[in-house]
Amino acid sequence: MLILRSLAFNILFYANLSLWLVFAALPALLLPRRAMLAVTVGWAHTALWLQRVVAGTDYEITGREHIPPGGMIVAAKHQSFWETFVMMTLFEDPIFILKRELIWIPFFGWCLHKFRMIPVDRGAKARALAQVMRRAKIELRDNGRQLLIFPEGTRRPPGAPPAYKFGVSQLYGELGLPCLPVALNAGLYWPRRKFLRRPGTIRLEILPPIAPGLDKREFQALLQEQIETASDRLLAQGRAELARLGLDPLADTADSPRQQG
Repeated sequence: MLILRSLAFNILFYANLSLWLVFAALPALLLPRRAMLAVTVGWAHTALWLQRVVAGTDYEITGREHIPPGGMIVAAKHQSFWETFVMMTLFEDPIFILKRELIWIPFFGWCLHKFRMIPVDRGAKARALAQVMRRAKIELRDNGRQLLIFPEGTRRPPGAPPAYKFGVSQLYGELGLPCLPVALNAGLYWPRRKFLRRPGTIRLEILPPIAPGLDKREFQALLQEQIETASDRLLAQGRAELARLGLDPLADTADSPRQQG
């Protein structure tokens, strides 16, 4: 049953994405940028509805009251594809830093360009960082947008040792804006590089913002401690829930024998 429900969800998820892209996102390219955001949020809610009805996976978001107004850095745990689109529904005018090559993808790249996302040439290193900082200052400080960033840089299995990059601290130090930590346990239910979607409740918790002005290393340590502590707590809740449902709570996590081996 788990395999059949996961298969059905994946087929419907990508079919739904294609329909929204063709019949809503492409027409929105001719409209103001806010229209593209409305399309993205609309698609995300239909995807979450399919996830609940077909895969049996609900979600719970707490801590919305901690979101400050205006420009900020949002630093989130990254375990799956789930949070990349759900986060778009939580903020007024979100923006990502992404690989420059994504902008070149027909249709999809046009939508990213419409969003005024920040492309980065990873091969340029120091020059790329300067370009990112310049664009981030305009979008966050001048335009009041929210930069969504994953401090570890890539998806990590639930329970994996933290591997935070220093880029988020560079942005924090340069921009002088608050940073909003976000913890989650999505990787238990929507594992990376797997087609299985486990039933239960994905939990995402928005933590109180870290005010600007800290030393970069002090900030880095505080950010990691807050995200990891909350994510470990959510991970324990999720594992207990999966165990009650008769599913393997260690499957596809860093604690499983297969991951460690």
